[in-house]
Amino acid sequence: MYMDQDFDQLATEPPTAAGRNPEQVLHEVFGYESFRPLQGDIVREVVNGGDALVLMPTGGGKSLCYQVPALVRPGTAIVISPLIALMQDQVAALRELGVKAAFLNSTMDFEQARATEYALATGELDLLYCAPERLIQPRTIELLHNASLSLFAIDEAHCVSQWGHDFRSDYLQLSMLAEEFPGIPRIALTATADER
Repeated sequence: MYMDQDFDQLATEPPTAAGRNPEQVLHEVFGYESFRPLQGDIVREVVNGGDALVLMPTGGGKSLCYQVPALVRPGTAIVISPLIALMQDQVAALRELGVKAAFLNSTMDFEQARATEYALATGELDLLYCAPERLIQPRTIELLHNASLSLFAIDEAHCVSQWGHDFRSDYLQLSMLAEEFPGIPRIALTATADER
């Protein structure tokens, strides 16, 4: 079992799904014939290395806007999510589709967390879901610097707003992603943003 190796000594390999086009992934993995309005534009922007802010209603297909690019771009997508139950549900659903997904959160014991970190470091994951407070830890930042990353997805991005009841101070620190990882596309998604 992996325990104390340095992350920078591990070789990384892109996920096997890299190289397919978004429409193929949408159909072959998720079973949809076509994107909903605006989904395709958002997906192509992120696949091509651009950033995006996505405001769609609940059930509008926000998750596909980062899940499809995660399976098209080489590397592992890091999905920042504030809710443990949502992380677990998303990972379970993706695994049922054959997607290599995992999460890092406070429900895991030491060995589970280390095994997931190792899977990220060795390029075995397509998507890794992580709570914002876990992501901003120096150990996690070091791990990410030594991994092959495809994109960052900030789910429930309205938690950044200091004015809302959903405010999470750790979300404010996510601005460091642009500084620490300037070449990695970022996509922020919410159903409840307002003008603030």
